Amino acid sequence: MNAGQNTARRIASKTGSSICRSCRETISRNAYSTAAAATVTDNHTEALLNHIPPATSPSTSYGVQAGVVLSRPPVITRDLHPFESAFFLYQRRLNERLALPFTRYFYFKKKTPADLEWKRKIKQRLTPARDIGRYKGYGDEAWNDELLVGAPESDVNWQVERLLEDADKPAAKDEHNPGGEVEGLVQKDKVERDMVEKPMPRVTEADLKGDVKSLNRMLQRTLYLLVKNKEGKWTFPEDRLAGKEALHDAAERILVHSGGINMNTWLIGRVPIGHHEAKYPTAKSNELGLKTFFMKARIMAGQANLKDNKLGLADFKWLAKEEVQKTVDGKYWHSIKNMLAER
Repeated sequence: MNAGQNTARRIASKTGSSICRSCRETISRNAYSTAAAATVTDNHTEALLNHIPPATSPSTSYGVQAGVVLSRPPVITRDLHPFESAFFLYQRRLNERLALPFTRYFYFKKKTPADLEWKRKIKQRLTPARDIGRYKGYGDEAWNDELLVGAPESDVNWQVERLLEDADKPAAKDEHNPGGEVEGLVQKDKVERDMVEKPMPRVTEADLKGDVKSLNRMLQRTLYLLVKNKEGKWTFPEDRLAGKEALHDAAERILVHSGGINMNTWLIGRVPIGHHEAKYPTAKSNELGLKTFFMKARIMAGQANLKDNKLGLADFKWLAKEEVQKTVDGKYWHSIKNMLAER
């Protein structure tokens, strides 16, 4: 007697009535399906149980700590590539050539400081843009207008110096109308030109002195805060998680405990940007090693101060990527190199 017939007999005995043939066949088929499904489920469960990894014992666990990749972004634009510099110079010279002939009185009213300045420049340079090379648009040598390799006009610093030199000079006197109202305009123009602001140098005093603790260095690059820990190793600011502390909360605490409260910082996101795994030579405190998860942050103002730090830090530096590589050990660098910007 099969499983379906047994099921039908049990139903009939409980209800006290007979079951028709069609119902009995239906019950028989359902019983077979249920039995097959149960067999498949048991096999699947057994396979899953066989593939479950064994529980990790406390002696094979890792300690967890948070680290902060605190950076100062570039302050100024980078230096031009030689090709970019040559292209911009070409565009400026081309614009200068296409501007001729120039109707002066359409733009400058006679006997105004602007008109006198234009006369002075034309008389001195024969072109209103001496910083990018003299140009004589008329004559037999008008075609000979290419800059030679190494010409000073192609240097950006040389161009800036020429522009500042022109801005510092007062307008020339009008030979036909000396003194009077025009002279007063010239003097007024001179006072205004004395107030010309000069651009700040791209190389700072901290660069010249090699001060690696200053944030006013390598203005074109991203700088990262490295600290010297108790073991004498250079790392990012790091510390163990306290209890059930989240990585984001731990990162905020580490910034205060390491660099002090004078740093105005901003934590970017709540997801780590990388991690570093270090194994102990011998197991300690039921741990094989330590895993550090790094959070990204920016410094907006202020400076690090280790005077009252609570992490036992001895020193700090603000370094660019290639400087970080030379400071940290090889395995640490292998874990963090892809988290740092090239510029």
